Order: sequence, then structure tokens, then C-alpha cells
Amino acid sequence: MDKGRKENKQRLGLSQRIFLSLVLGVVVGMLIHYFIPAGHFRDDILIEGVFYTIGQIFIRLMQMLVVPLVFFSIADGCRSLGDTDTLGKVGVRIVVFYLFTTLLAIVVALLLANIINPGKGMNINVGDNKFEVEGSTEISLSETILNFIPTNPIEALASGNMIQIIIFAVICGLLIAYMEDRMTTLGNIVTEMNELMMGMTMWVMKLAPIGVFFLLTRTFASLGYEVILSMISYMATVLTGLILQLIIVYLLLLAIFTRVNPFNFLKKFFPVMTFAFSTASSSATVPLHIKTLDEMGIDRKISSFTVPLGSTINMDGTAIMQGVAVVFIANAYKIDLSITDFLTVILTATIASVGTAGIPSVGLVTLSMVLQSVGLPVEGIAMIMGIDRILDMSRTAINVTGDAVGTIVVANSLKAFDKKKYKEKIQEN
Repeated sequence: MDKGRKENKQRLGLSQRIFLSLVLGVVVGMLIHYFIPAGHFRDDILIEGVFYTIGQIFIRLMQMLVVPLVFFSIADGCRSLGDTDTLGKVGVRIVVFYLFTTLLAIVVALLLANIINPGKGMNINVGDNKFEVEGSTEISLSETILNFIPTNPIEALASGNMIQIIIFAVICGLLIAYMEDRMTTLGNIVTEMNELMMGMTMWVMKLAPIGVFFLLTRTFASLGYEVILSMISYMATVLTGLILQLIIVYLLLLAIFTRVNPFNFLKKFFPVMTFAFSTASSSATVPLHIKTLDEMGIDRKISSFTVPLGSTINMDGTAIMQGVAVVFIANAYKIDLSITDFLTVILTATIASVGTAGIPSVGLVTLSMVLQSVGLPVEGIAMIMGIDRILDMSRTAINVTGDAVGTIVVANSLKAFDKKKYKEKIQEN
């Protein structure tokens, strides 16, 4: 009898616990929003006190892991790949895949937005909303490329500049492999540090259900349904675009290039999507992401390079939001966009997604660049700020899914994809 109860308890694995926490967080958050009066107790003690603090403790634990994990996993992966030729094959293929899906994402968003026409009839005058963007909003292709190279690797590590960390880690890993006879000890240290970070990640992930509950509770206790419903056409367009990107682009590409059941992928990858949705940070999802792909049969030498890279340059969900937002703001301000404007949006949004930090709500800053490229008022962003948290969570889930599909496609092309392992049933922890 006791043995049977123990087996039943073990059936509720990490993914189920995270999903249960997500649902409970939404329900509890809505109950707090509608049944506890606004005031010091609800807003300051509960929402911005208890829920914010505990949720941020978990986020910071994840953020604590991201930089060392990305550095050591990529350095160890490049060392294991062993030569620039193999790394070049992986790098070129994954970058082409990421750019291709980002372009498709923007095209899908613009087509869908022009069909639904969110914001039509709002008739807002320029200057009715106020919104200020911190820092420069100018976009330069040359500066974007130059910013890939760290002038100070220590500063890049300290500030968490992912693309610079990746470049530095690639160089270190390749040189360790090239000078293997003189770098045996250092190579072993890099490998062992990678294992340490993976072990630490699994320890922190045990706290994920608690962190997810408090993060979601705070979000929905703060928003309620009123703010969400007021922007229903914009939200519906973005969410529809995200779903189309998932089903028509990702699952179709996965089926075409790997000949595997794409719905099996969704079932196994769902915990990562749930975690990405809860944290709204693709960078914080990297540890669980790599672990899940490993369990799906992807060689870690590949995923340890492609996943951190994807969390930095592959922002398909963000691109969809930007495409819809451009049409929404143009409609709201009664501004007509030409074919040239739409082509400019496609190009600018693609460039803006490269090097963007995988942190919550960063899409609003890059959106300002896109708006300025076609002469739309930046203050239009003020209209969508209230509900951006919900959409940010959704598009982050799509971002990490695109990273995973790209990794599987590239791994399959290099015969680093164990399809037998992929077909195995999910083993819950």
C-alpha cells in the first residue's frame, strides 16, 4: 500500500508541478485582484512585497547561473567539437535558420495584422500618449556587428552581454582544442565547471514550481482582466501570430527536415515553454532548455552552442509583436504605411532582434527603433505597455521553441540527433 502511494507521488514530475503552479498562480492572482481591496496591504505588502520578493529570489538564482553556464557550456562544446570546420558548419546553419524564421515571423505578423487591422478607428492624435525610451534608439548595422566583439571580456562577463560572452567562449574553446596537448588541465577544468553548472541548475530547478507560482500570482494580481480586455484586438492578433509561427513554421520545418513527429516534440518541450512563459526570460531558460534537448537525443556539443546563441539573436516572438505593433500604432494614429515602409519594418526588426538581451520586456525598447525607422510616433508604445507583460511571456515561449527547433534541425543535418531517444517516453524527475 505504501509503495503504491509512493509511486503515485512520483508520477507528478517537474513539468506537471511547474504547470500546476502556473495555473494556481493565475487563479490566486485573479482572486487577489478582485476580492482584496486595493491598498497598502494588497499592493505593497502582498503584490510588491511577498510575491515580488520570492519570485525575484528564484529569478536571481537563475540569472546567477546564466553567465557561467553559457560561458563554460559553449567553451566546452567548442572544445569537444574540436575544429573550426565543424563549428563553422554548426554556426552557419543555425544562424541561417534563425534569420530565416525571424523573417518569416515578421512577414506572418504583418500579413495577419493587415487582415485583422487592430487599432482601426481609435483615431488618436500624436502627443496624446507619453513614452520615453532610455538610451539611444538609433539602429546601425555596423555598430551592431562591432558590438559582437568584446573590447573587455571581463566587462562582458560582469554585465551579462551574451553575444560578447559567446564570442569569447568560442575563441577560448577552439584554442583549448587546438592546443590540446598543452591545455589538458585547463580543458578538464572547463569540462568539470560545465558539469558543476549543470548540477547547480538541476538543484535550482527544484525550486521552479515555487518561483513560477509567485511570479504569476504577482502578474495577474496587478493586472486583472480590465487591462487585458481593453486591448483585445491587439492581443488577439499577436497571440494568433505566435500560434501560427509555432504550428505552420516551427512544426512544419521540424517535420520536413527531420522526419519526426512534431507533436512528440511539443509534448517533451512543454515544460521549457511553460518555464519561459512564467519567467519571460529566454536567458533564464537556457539551463533547462539544454537539459531537455539532451533528454530528447540532441548532442550537447550542439545544443550548448546553439541554445545560448538563440537566446541572444533569435527573437521570433518579439519580431511578431513588433510587426503587429507597427500596424496597430499606424492604425491608431491614422497613418498609412507604404510597401516600402513594410519592407523597412522587416529589415529593421530583423536587425533589431540580433544582439537583443534575453530579458523581460526588452522588445519595447527595440520596438522604438522599428517605429522610428518608418516615422511612427514612439509614444504609441504607451498604449501597449499595460498588457506587454502577458504578451512578453507568450512570445518568450515562442522564442525558446524556435531555438529548440533550429537546434534539432541542425543536429539532424550533422547526424548528432538520436531519434530513438527522441521517441522514448518522457522520464519525469
